[in-house]
Amino acid sequence: MTTAVHPKQQARRITSPEQALAVARELAETFRRGAAGRDSQRQLPHQELALLFQCGLGAITVPREYGGLDISNALLAQIVALLSEADSAIGQVPQNHFYALDVLRVNGSDSQQRRLFQEVLDGVHLGNALAEFSSAAAHQRYTRVHHTGEHWQLDGQKFYATGALFADRVPVAAKGNDGKEYLVFVPRHAAGLTITDDWSGFGQLTTGSGSVDLAAVVVDSDDIVPFQSAFERPTTVGPLAQLLHAAIDQGIARAAFRDMLDFLRNHARPWPDAQVTRASDDPLTLDRTGLLATRLSAGDALLELAGLAVDAARQQPDAGHVAHASIEVAKARAWTTEVSLEAANLLFELSGTRATLEQYNLSRHWRNARTHTLHDPVRWKYPVIGNYVLNGVLPARRGTL
Repeated sequence: MTTAVHPKQQARRITSPEQALAVARELAETFRRGAAGRDSQRQLPHQELALLFQCGLGAITVPREYGGLDISNALLAQIVALLSEADSAIGQVPQNHFYALDVLRVNGSDSQQRRLFQEVLDGVHLGNALAEFSSAAAHQRYTRVHHTGEHWQLDGQKFYATGALFADRVPVAAKGNDGKEYLVFVPRHAAGLTITDDWSGFGQLTTGSGSVDLAAVVVDSDDIVPFQSAFERPTTVGPLAQLLHAAIDQGIARAAFRDMLDFLRNHARPWPDAQVTRASDDPLTLDRTGLLATRLSAGDALLELAGLAVDAARQQPDAGHVAHASIEVAKARAWTTEVSLEAANLLFELSGTRATLEQYNLSRHWRNARTHTLHDPVRWKYPVIGNYVLNGVLPARRGTL
C-alpha cells in the first residue's frame, strides 16, 4: 500500500507568476536579516525553510494539468537568485526539490504524478540523496533498489545530501536489477533511512548537506520513478539543474556586492594616497566597483537567456533545442561561477582586513562562492561550449550540463 506523506503545515496556493515573485521578495527580506548570524553560529534554517514551503513556493513548478502554476524556468531562476542573495544556503536547498519535480514531470506515470504533485501542492518538501563517495565517477551509483521477493528495498550510502535534513521525502538515486537508474521518493522517516548532520565544508554551512545511510529501507513500488531515461532522450532535466546552480552563484555574487557597497559607504577608511575623505570617493575603488556592477548585470542577462532557452526546449524537447538550452545554461553557469568569486574577492580587496572581523561575517560570501562553485567544475563548461559553437558537436545529456 502506498504511503502518503503529509507536510508539516498545509501550504498556501500561489496563483500567478507575479504573486510568486512577490512572495519570493518578501521571504528574501526576512531571510536576509538573519543570514550572517545563522552562518557564524551554524544554525540550520529549519523555520525559514518551513516558511518557504508553507508559503507555496515549493509548488510553483507543478504542471497546470495537476493543479500547479507551472511558472517559466526563467522566472524560477530569478526567484532562486533572489533567495540565494538573501541566504545562499536557503537558496540552494530548493534546487534539489525542483530537480526532483522535473524528473517526476518527464518520467513519472500519471498515477505517480497525481499523487506526488498533490503532496507538493500541499507543502511537501523534497530533499535529495544522489551523490556517493564510493563511486569512481560522479555519475556512477552503487546504491541499489531491488526486489527481495516480498518487497522493494533500498541499500546504500550517500553524501552531500543537500536539504535531506529538512525534507518530507528524500528522492534517492539508485540502480535497479536491470542496471538502470531510478529515483526513489522515500518518506523522510522510513525505517532504515538515517540522515546524519555531518557536513563539514567551510562554506554553505547551513544547507544540511549531510550523509544518508539506507539499510534495508522498504519502499513502495509506486515511489520508484525511472531516472536514467531522462538523459537517454532529450529532456530539460539536466539544463534545469544547472540553471538553478547558476542562479545560486548569481545570488552569492549580488550579496557580496551589496555588502561591499554598504561597507565602503559606512565602515571603510580611505587609503591615504587616494587623497579623499571617503573610501567611496577613491577613483580606483570607483573603477573596480563599476566594472563589477557591469559584470553582475551581464550575469543577470545570461541567466535570463538561459532560462528562456530551457523554456523553449521544454516546449520542443528535441535534440537541437535541448542542446541549445544546455549550451546557454553552460554560458550562464561559467560566467556566474567566475563573477561570484570575483565579487567575493573584491569585497576583501576594497574593504580591507576590517571586513574579515567576526562582527561583519563578510567572509561567508567568499566561503559560499568557493564551495558552491565546486559543485560542477567550470573548466568543463568552456570546452563544451566551444565544441558546440565551432564544430556543431551537441553536449552530452547529463545533470552536470
